[in-house]
Amino acid sequence: MFSWLSGPDASQKDAMVFETVADGLRSLYIKRLQPLEDYYHFHHFHSPALEQADFENKPMVLLIGQYSTGKTTFIRYLLEQDFPGMRIGPEPTTDSFIAVMHGEEEGIIPGNALVVDPKKPFRKLNSFGNAFLNRFMCAQLPNQVLQSITVIDTPGILSGEKQRMSRGYDFCEVLRWFAERVDRIILLFDAHKLDISDEFSEAIKALKGQDDKIRVVLNKADQVDTQQLMRVYGALMWSLGKVIDTPEVVRVYIGSFWSKPLQITENRKLFEMETEDLFKDIKSLPRNAALRKLNDLIKRARLAKVHAYIISHLKKEMPAMFGKDAKKKEMISRLPEIYVSLQQEHNISAGDFPNVHKMQGMLQSYDFNKFHSLRPKLLEAVDEMLANHIAQLMNLIRHEEASKPAQAVMGGAFDGNVNGPFNEGYGEGAEAGIDDSEWIVAREKSKYDEIFYMLSPINGKVNGNNAKKEMLKSKLPNIVLGKIWKLADNDHDGMLDDEEFALACHLISIKLQGYDLPLELPEHLIPPSQKKN
Repeated sequence: MFSWLSGPDASQKDAMVFETVADGLRSLYIKRLQPLEDYYHFHHFHSPALEQADFENKPMVLLIGQYSTGKTTFIRYLLEQDFPGMRIGPEPTTDSFIAVMHGEEEGIIPGNALVVDPKKPFRKLNSFGNAFLNRFMCAQLPNQVLQSITVIDTPGILSGEKQRMSRGYDFCEVLRWFAERVDRIILLFDAHKLDISDEFSEAIKALKGQDDKIRVVLNKADQVDTQQLMRVYGALMWSLGKVIDTPEVVRVYIGSFWSKPLQITENRKLFEMETEDLFKDIKSLPRNAALRKLNDLIKRARLAKVHAYIISHLKKEMPAMFGKDAKKKEMISRLPEIYVSLQQEHNISAGDFPNVHKMQGMLQSYDFNKFHSLRPKLLEAVDEMLANHIAQLMNLIRHEEASKPAQAVMGGAFDGNVNGPFNEGYGEGAEAGIDDSEWIVAREKSKYDEIFYMLSPINGKVNGNNAKKEMLKSKLPNIVLGKIWKLADNDHDGMLDDEEFALACHLISIKLQGYDLPLELPEHLIPPSQKKN
């Protein structure tokens, strides 16, 4: 059990006792943040109130993309098995939101039943109505990958106004709801279809504020050659730059994410490295889940504070008797100016304010007389949370991470290259020769021996000064050469014999080829004369 006081002189009634990080987050939200949200109608304007399941749910991965970009196939690739409700084809097949979750038995839970389950983090989706709930389901199955994460499949996006109108629910608002709660958002693109339709552009813009969660996958890249792939990648980055409004370059993973043979194999090595990087990112989600929930709570608190300032300002400016409607219209039209005024008055960053056009539209239907004036105590409670309790909760997160075994996604495609010859880097660089019966350095030793004997060895060894002159010819930095010296001088006598010198030359060659040096000398690289029988 962990506890702390809100201040060094705090009374016992202010003590906050948390068993777990999830318990701490939920307690802070209910006691500190939710009263502010309730008082200023935050849930009607921005996001529904959080529930217990929101703090305890597994990390979620949201997949978004135009039709036939491989979203459902990507999920099957990760799980290495079919899931209930799965449909794959070149036409728009997935017409529903599907939450793929772990369950002891395979089955489908319809949307209307799903949103009344208090153990699932989807209860607030009932506000989108039956049109959406009829297109929402949960696919449960016993799969090791799903013990650590939940994957959300989404309908394929088409272009055209008709398709947008026929959904019957606000597709972008549903995406925004999921984006606020998931841990990772993956945008999938087909190497042959890079055009970003109007609805896809709107969908990406709905993710604003969640930029740190977004990753991009350029799928089916094995169907183009290297020259075409370079052009495709450049075109994709150009298209993304127009819809993702951030100064940072979004991370793009290139590959072919299914289990079929590669059509064009010339970029196989690149695809393997990109897949490994993407898997590392996804595997880290359980370990970082608590930190992500904490970060989202902080963002929510900042928005709730700004919202309170906006609503209380509108209330303060309303006349007591006459001209209320005219004043309301005037303030709505002047909302951008009000934003600037509040930024200056309360020293708030412009990035913390909600979208002004959306806010103007929502304010039209509200009676400003029912808004509340500013209550400093509610804001002080949130400030206290941000200033003290959040920092202390960080310590609890670190303690939980240290006391628990490392969490990572296991099973499915994530186990395909954990061990054995298909592990990343197996048989390459310093790992080359790991399965050979002979010392791999011996293959080039005659060449290295010629250099060795030109360095005038004494008693079969060259000193550091002479070896340094030769090693500097590689033009590697001194820090790298120093590490190579430590690895090669296996007997730690400050000199190199012919085998150790050959080993140093071998390690230099490895580094010049772009591979990393090992932290310790692997067993298969130890000079034969120094191996213990």
